Amino acid sequence: MFGMDAEDFLQVKDAVRQLVREVVLPREEEIDHTDRIPDELRAAAADMGLFGYALPEEHGGLGVTMSEDVQLAFEFGYTTPAFRSLFGTNNGIAGQVIAKFGSEEQKKTYLPRLAAGELIGSFALTEAEAGSDPAGLRTTGRRDGDEWAINGGKRYITNAPIADLFVVFARTDPAERGGRGISSFIVDARTPGVTVGPKDKKMGQSGAWTAEVFFDDVRVAADALIGEEGRGYAKALTVLSRGRLHIAALCVGMAQRVLDESVAYAATAQQGGAPIGRFQLVQAMLAESHAELLAARSMVVDVAARYDSGEDTSVGPSSAKLFCSEMVARATDRAVQVHGGLGYLRTTPVERFYRDARLYRLYEGTSEVQKVIIGGALLRAAGMPRG
Repeated sequence: MFGMDAEDFLQVKDAVRQLVREVVLPREEEIDHTDRIPDELRAAAADMGLFGYALPEEHGGLGVTMSEDVQLAFEFGYTTPAFRSLFGTNNGIAGQVIAKFGSEEQKKTYLPRLAAGELIGSFALTEAEAGSDPAGLRTTGRRDGDEWAINGGKRYITNAPIADLFVVFARTDPAERGGRGISSFIVDARTPGVTVGPKDKKMGQSGAWTAEVFFDDVRVAADALIGEEGRGYAKALTVLSRGRLHIAALCVGMAQRVLDESVAYAATAQQGGAPIGRFQLVQAMLAESHAELLAARSMVVDVAARYDSGEDTSVGPSSAKLFCSEMVARATDRAVQVHGGLGYLRTTPVERFYRDARLYRLYEGTSEVQKVIIGGALLRAAGMPRG
């Protein structure tokens, strides 16, 4: 798989790093307090092409490979997750469904505007009774002449309050069970019958908005169907696998940030007339975070290369997401411990990252789901029959 010219990509990466560390980072506390990304930061991201860096070049994106994607995610992860979340669904789970499975007309209509940041896409799969297991998916899509009628509700939908379009998953064959008989549709957020609930009040990741979305006899044209009818869940799994590796890389970026914060604090904070970094148990916490960070970074780079080659597009991303999300939880916990009482105050970055990190073990497949995916795949490869 071919990506950008190496020198061009390095310039993009350097520009992203500069934007994150010099422009976004100083406004983290403001974003946390106001629960929103300032308009000028959204504009800066759009100007840099960040709303479409992972979308195809022929449709206005940068067309990065997975190996390049994770390098950018290392940089995005260094600051508040809300910044990346603003353009994450355009590049990830929403935009990728259209890019990989949409018709040529759908690609031409939506991808350039998603890449430019003119549209915000949202991925509407999760429901109250259908999170990791699609068997409970209740949203329905019923063919009615030249239209589809969509009815149901979705939960925890990222960017729903600001979305211009939803990639909606609905059961179109009620006779099928599990992941079969589910189709995906492009639904304009302005379509009559689409209602977005109030913003969710979350533990962390302030500025990244999620909400419930309801579809009450929402009518869309026949050409709103993405790809083959009844194959929507397979599409979801394909893009979620890429998303999981991206999340793993974000966790690496966050772990680097909290380690940097902890080292700087331990080197300067005084206790008994000497820096607390003189204490061996403080050094031990820093060492553990550093060692795990190196392992996680190397893992993500290796898995991304295997993803690009087609060698492993499922088990590796799940393993990376599992390890890195659990790793960053330990890293943020140690960072709070190194900061002591100061680490428990809302004015300290490590306190915010401690709350932000908790979501990584839940969304785009919980740690438990990743274990089931990994274990099941290994056993099937060994010849164990399906139950």
